Amino acid sequence: MRAHPAGPRHGDFVSDSSSTTGKPSAEAVDALAPSVWSRTCAREPSGAMTVGGVDVRDIATEFGTPVFVLDEQDLRSRAREYAQAYRQAGASRVYYAAKAFLSVAVAHWVHEEGLGIDVASGGELAVAMRAGIPGEALLMHGNNKSMEEIVAAIDHGVGRIVIDSFEEIARVAEAAAKAGVVQPVMVRATVGVEAHTHEFIATAHEDQKFGLSAESGAVEEAVRRIAKLPSLTLVGLHSHIGSQIFDASGFEIAAGRVVALAQRIYDEQGIEIEELNLGGGMGIAYLESDDPLDVPDMAAQIGEIVAKACADAGIMAPALAFEPGRAIVGPAGMTLYEVGTVKPVQLDHGQMRTYVSVDGGMSDNIRTALYGADYTVRLASRSSTAEPMLCRVVGKHCESGDVVVRDAWLPGDLAPGDLLAVAATGAYCRSMASNYNYVPRPGVVGVESGEASTILRRETVEDLLGLDAHT
Repeated sequence: MRAHPAGPRHGDFVSDSSSTTGKPSAEAVDALAPSVWSRTCAREPSGAMTVGGVDVRDIATEFGTPVFVLDEQDLRSRAREYAQAYRQAGASRVYYAAKAFLSVAVAHWVHEEGLGIDVASGGELAVAMRAGIPGEALLMHGNNKSMEEIVAAIDHGVGRIVIDSFEEIARVAEAAAKAGVVQPVMVRATVGVEAHTHEFIATAHEDQKFGLSAESGAVEEAVRRIAKLPSLTLVGLHSHIGSQIFDASGFEIAAGRVVALAQRIYDEQGIEIEELNLGGGMGIAYLESDDPLDVPDMAAQIGEIVAKACADAGIMAPALAFEPGRAIVGPAGMTLYEVGTVKPVQLDHGQMRTYVSVDGGMSDNIRTALYGADYTVRLASRSSTAEPMLCRVVGKHCESGDVVVRDAWLPGDLAPGDLLAVAATGAYCRSMASNYNYVPRPGVVGVESGEASTILRRETVEDLLGLDAHT
């Protein structure tokens, strides 16, 4: 039994054979739902998939498999939509959450489309710096920032550092004082709201590692300490309630609590909260049945929620900031795999399940094993009118939990050498990839206007051996 990671079905349990009922038609198994695949995905007359005007067979031949394919046009268009929609809803700043996926090229794309970048480590900061992103356009997160990371952020002029603990106040103040600057900071508040999402990616309930408790008075104490330090200036509060959120109800409760917190801070300390960052977490469609809100609708609802909460509290509405990541890069990406082994297995209830082994797995997509995440998969190198068969797409690793797509219908004539495409893998797949079993991480290829180019090159075994001091 497992919980679906998408908000509307939070708490509903589905059995391991949930998708075995209602066998789809061959046409349905061949179709590409626009809500799931990137905006330039299509099938050419031969039946092969194309993305960004490039045939996936050509991508596999030139760059090998597995490979992440990132649709530049799709990503840029989503970045523009978020920038426009959230600014119309009252946001002064919209950041791209780099943890979803970051490279120098992606940093350029999102910045050119009007977004800042939210980084959560020294490595992510280094990529943004290499891309030439100005410090003012950056915000830095992290629950345990090292002094080295803090110093690097301050030296680069990062526009916001989000304070996550009392210890961090002292560290950031010391680094800023040594640099001779006054560093703008925000305080991350946990407001006791758990978004309707998977347990492990719901981050605003009290029993977790992020932020300071709004209920216990820790946020007010942090503000009090920051106000006494001349090298720091408080610009606002930060609250993030989770990920893969499909409606605005969680934001409504969180916004009310953060606004109430801002009012208490003003009443008790005379300090106005100028900016409220409500984080990210906006969901995407991994399956055709998923129904996230349109970007303008979600933005308008959240803007109205904050305005109403401030009006009810009798305070001026602060400027808003947001940090979408998955919602921008997730749908823009897909993963291409080559089929290696096709193995039918008899199930207890009389049905057959076919295990389809591909040349990647949990090292390039851990989300299925980690969260029970669901994905859409299609035969990509050709079309087929064969009778659909129930499949489980699995990887090549030495783990029984090495599953890419748990339950899927694929054509009954699927064979070794075919290419499979898994949709919506742009977020949290390459960025969470590993070298388990000493498997090199896949490359990332960008496609646009009929051209494909390397964004991140594929790792080689020599790359991995190069880390070994005894080779």
